[in-house]
Amino acid sequence: MRRTVTGVALLVAAAALLTGCGSDGGNADGKAKASPGADGGKPSAAQSPSAVPTASAGGKGGATHEVTLEVEGQGRTQVMYHADSSGFEQQTLPWQKTETVELTAAEQKVGYLVNVVPGSVNSADGSLQQAPCTIKVDGRKVADNEGGKNPKGCSYLIK
Repeated sequence: MRRTVTGVALLVAAAALLTGCGSDGGNADGKAKASPGADGGKPSAAQSPSAVPTASAGGKGGATHEVTLEVEGQGRTQVMYHADSSGFEQQTLPWQKTETVELTAAEQKVGYLVNVVPGSVNSADGSLQQAPCTIKVDGRKVADNEGGKNPKGCSYLIK
């Protein structure tokens, strides 16, 4: 009987901890995050940020940059990415995600890493290779994986 009660108490405690650690889909300030929708994460015209770096009047107080992550190819593959948000999702190719990243003063000194790591696609000869990826910051191409030849994906340190 004592084992049963202890086991039930442990299950209830574990469930409470897991529930408390879950995400409600909001930010730290309590505002709900925008969902990427059916467009694969592409912002609408109303959501499209400016491509000009600016000093922010509030928030982190740093420079902002428009970051565009792109994966080329055909079909579907897994895509892992990190810019302002992070994700690891099955995507239909070609895929693109544009986000505005605001850097703190410390991040402007040491840098802020953005990356995208695409999964495999069929190459022209029928073998599997990593899908081609690129990163653009403020409209300028800053990284690529040499058409899928570099298996590390694409990464760039924004300063």
